[in-house]
Amino acid sequence: MKRLLLISLFGLSVLCMTAGTPCPYFTSPEMPNALHYLPGPPRSGEMRYAYDTAQYNWGKKMRPTPRGEKARLDAEYSIHRIAAIFSPVLGIQISEENTPQIWKLLTDATESAHFACDSAKNTYMRKRPYMVFHEPTLVPADEEPLSHNGSYPSGHTTLGWTSALILCEIDPADQDALLKEGFEYGQSRVIAGFHWQSDVDAARVVASAAFARLHTSKAYLKQLKKAQKEFGRKQKKVRK
Repeated sequence: MKRLLLISLFGLSVLCMTAGTPCPYFTSPEMPNALHYLPGPPRSGEMRYAYDTAQYNWGKKMRPTPRGEKARLDAEYSIHRIAAIFSPVLGIQISEENTPQIWKLLTDATESAHFACDSAKNTYMRKRPYMVFHEPTLVPADEEPLSHNGSYPSGHTTLGWTSALILCEIDPADQDALLKEGFEYGQSRVIAGFHWQSDVDAARVVASAAFARLHTSKAYLKQLKKAQKEFGRKQKKVRK
């Protein structure tokens, strides 16, 4: 059985490398289970729900502003969007071609981190704000597909906050600006109308738990060192 498992893992690794798809460091069952450490989502009548409603109304007011436009762009769930957000802070262009080691680290690590949302999302299947209030979002095309996916916790926020924490390890000198961008990526989901504030707040905890778990992976730590060295080389070129 052990031999078969090793062969299967090796095969998956080869498949990931040849297909250019993410090779997560952990599977969903191996990641921290949010059902064991997070409270359930707020219910109607609770103070937490009143805050969720107030934040939803705040988000709607932000939509006609430049911040609303950023929220619309942040609706894209991808490493490409993460690169666009964080590259100006790092002072280098994050891309698969320009920074392959950083790109691989972010791709594989955030894939594992997203698994940490699975148990809570699938169990609670919380309805999203636009479904409850029957109002449009900033990105109408996303409404139907996301209506089949639980709102609590936020997957986008998990992606953004995990990415910010990882990049802080690569560029600690800019940690405050990186964390601000990661925070705002989550808040964009409230503004866009796809998530409650409590979804976003919970996701930051989920991302932090996933980030801690990643540091128990030798493969993650090895790739992190490669990414840090790559960033150092790119920084030197920029300064010349």
